[in-house]
Amino acid sequence: MPPVAGEVAILNAVQSGLGAHPNVIKAARGMSHFGEHALGWVGIAAAGYVLDRPRRRQWAGVAVGAVGAHAASIVIKRVVRRPRPNHPSVQVNVSTPSKLSFPSSHATSTTAAAVLIGRLTGLPLPAMLVPPMLLSRMVLGVHYPTDVLAGSALGAASAAAVLAAEKKFGAK
Repeated sequence: MPPVAGEVAILNAVQSGLGAHPNVIKAARGMSHFGEHALGWVGIAAAGYVLDRPRRRQWAGVAVGAVGAHAASIVIKRVVRRPRPNHPSVQVNVSTPSKLSFPSSHATSTTAAAVLIGRLTGLPLPAMLVPPMLLSRMVLGVHYPTDVLAGSALGAASAAAVLAAEKKFGAK
């Protein structure tokens, strides 16, 4: 699956704008490490599970949603097999565990976790967390815009599946 027309230009614009600031690259790398394999989200879910006894099932759902979203993105990556950006004008600013980019697993697990934790806490976490993670993947030069958008959509669908299961099975 080749990049959609204009995607390299968008990456160039993101990297020459936001990505021109060293502190932004540093923050994007930190976000990358936090989101790797959904482990940061699992850590937050585990803390919620331990500290918020009345809502343990929902906190477990956060972990299931983030890990399930991540797993789904990995399966899709292996089917689609889209290579990461490899244009000479795109600077890669972080290492990655694979050479495949569609969809972004970071965008997938972050969206799922943000929706589920936001619903649980009442905070507008999707609006606060998802755009920065999506932009960070482009700042780092490891994903095309369609990678992060598809990942975010998959993460939202994963969160919806967890919420539907909670409703069906009576998580309180």
